[in-house]
Amino acid sequence: MTAHDNTGRVLLYEAVKASLRAAIAKGEYVPGALFVTERKVCEEYGVSKTTAVRALNELVAEGVLVRRQGSGTYVAEPQTSSPPTPRASRGSGNRHPTIACVLQGHGGGHVNQLLGGVEATCSALGFRVLLAYSENDSEREARALYRALDDDVDGIVLYPAEGHAHADLFAEIRHRNVPLVMVDRYRPDVPTDAVTADNLAVGYQVTQELLALGHRRILTLWNEVDCTSVRDRLTGHLQALRHNDVPIRPDLTVLRRYSGRPGSGATGTLEALLSHPEPPTVLLCGNGYTLAQAVEDVVALGMEIPGELDLAGMDDSGPFDILPLTAVAATLPSRQLGAEAMRLLHSRIGSPEPYRDVRHVVLPIAVRTRESAPGHLRVHQRTTRVPPEE
Repeated sequence: MTAHDNTGRVLLYEAVKASLRAAIAKGEYVPGALFVTERKVCEEYGVSKTTAVRALNELVAEGVLVRRQGSGTYVAEPQTSSPPTPRASRGSGNRHPTIACVLQGHGGGHVNQLLGGVEATCSALGFRVLLAYSENDSEREARALYRALDDDVDGIVLYPAEGHAHADLFAEIRHRNVPLVMVDRYRPDVPTDAVTADNLAVGYQVTQELLALGHRRILTLWNEVDCTSVRDRLTGHLQALRHNDVPIRPDLTVLRRYSGRPGSGATGTLEALLSHPEPPTVLLCGNGYTLAQAVEDVVALGMEIPGELDLAGMDDSGPFDILPLTAVAATLPSRQLGAEAMRLLHSRIGSPEPYRDVRHVVLPIAVRTRESAPGHLRVHQRTTRVPPEE
């Protein structure tokens, strides 16, 4: 599926990707050979590093290229072994075909809505759902996926845990011809179908709104660092800063974990940044959970939101609705993500080659501002008044 913008034009990274794929097909790059670098793609096509990285990442995800740790990116070898036997769908002899849905974590509006989209589509199709949660733990994720294989499911919807563990397990799922669709993010090292929000647009559009409000010193806070959704959001954020000629401060834009767990030093790091001669004026949080922790830490420092410091969010996942607390917040198409992932999976079930021409579906996002909320909250530290001594 070729991605387009809202005017119907082919997106630039898709055009670069198509050109690189065509060059490989014509034999300009032989299988097993080292492929061109991001810098070379930028030079040859006159595009930004962001565009080059995305084009190459998607070719890796689609199995056209392969990355080797510490070595580089190579043209994938053609399949030399005979293809696996087509897997007959359980639905052919059973009124209730089954899929496994493995989600990253419990709770939060985003996850609940995503699951709602999967369940509603499964209900309409007559599918049963086996549900499991990894709690963002790759070992728990692996156990859930092995159970799905043992249960002989017809397909898998996976909201992947952070990181790049268990590549051999995903190879086994592929070898067994069990279709798998990743949702919310994808793994560049695992060529599967994926349905994601437009995370580049999240980072770019939220940052543009903050710049329009007069913010020039924006501190990014993250609770995950090793997943495509986060990296794309950071890329979009940096792109917006560059387009507006705003200097990029590494201490504000670095991709690092922010947590309020004891011993993490999170509050100390925030306090140090806020004590800088040119402190941040807004905290741009990767999701609602990060924002909730940031609120707690800012209040502990005795600061008022908004007033002394403002907040923004890159998605609406978290323990509560973040918009009343934020100047700007992105809204993900959560339910649509789940529904689209299930429809894509359904189209693969029963196929003799469920991993042929893998697709990445990118759904549009929305950005809301404080002015669009029915009300907003002001947060400050509650102080106890001490009566004067007599």
